Amino acid sequence: NTPGFLKKAKRIVTVSEFSKEDIIKQYKTDPNKIDTIYNGVKDIFKPISFDQRTAIKEQYTQGNEYFIYIGAIQPRKNLINLLKAFSIFKKRMQSSMKLVIAGRLAWKNEEFIRLVNTFKYKSDVILTGYLPEKELALLLGAAYALVYPSLFEGFGVPVAEAMNCEVPVLTSEKTSMQEVAGDAATYFAPHDHSDIADKMMLIYRDEVIRKQLIEKGLVQAKRYNWEKSAEDFWETILKTVQTP
Repeated sequence: NTPGFLKKAKRIVTVSEFSKEDIIKQYKTDPNKIDTIYNGVKDIFKPISFDQRTAIKEQYTQGNEYFIYIGAIQPRKNLINLLKAFSIFKKRMQSSMKLVIAGRLAWKNEEFIRLVNTFKYKSDVILTGYLPEKELALLLGAAYALVYPSLFEGFGVPVAEAMNCEVPVLTSEKTSMQEVAGDAATYFAPHDHSDIADKMMLIYRDEVIRKQLIEKGLVQAKRYNWEKSAEDFWETILKTVQTP
């Protein structure tokens, strides 16, 4: 039904220039009737205190630092390559670092579950399942870094949330996440698990780079707030009403 909806609509709103270009390419839509309005970040996603970070790490990872992925468990999220990358990281770094995967089981996850169950570092992978938003915000805020290897996103909300929490971001190149994070993230080729591992090792070894990403992320995250999104959406509504 999407082609019909796009043709009938007077105006179209999407969440990134990446998605706008995809709509234009896939559905031959007039670019002049598409507005880009970015997602915002909820206030609950913010930096947390040292004591809060310590408590969360004790609760989930026996006090150890951890990488975190947030999102559903399904093929588009590219979690098999994340596991392969984490395996390389553990072998080479000989680190106590954990990997927390926070999200619900969605669809076509049989291969992922099989790999986790036979994974050499199974004890270092924590699957939380679905979490209430308040708990998820704390878990993100206590993370060493967000690793977000998704193959395709319209926006990539966890990237913006992590930046707002003062958590450095490692994510996929040539996706909407590169638009959202700008120079405030380190990028990898999502189909190359070795490249993902290299970037995980880089952020682990180089505290200077990690701090720079955190600082840049706080600046970048200011672009994403719901007040601005609401104002922009109101302008689109007015343009729609005024369109013959």
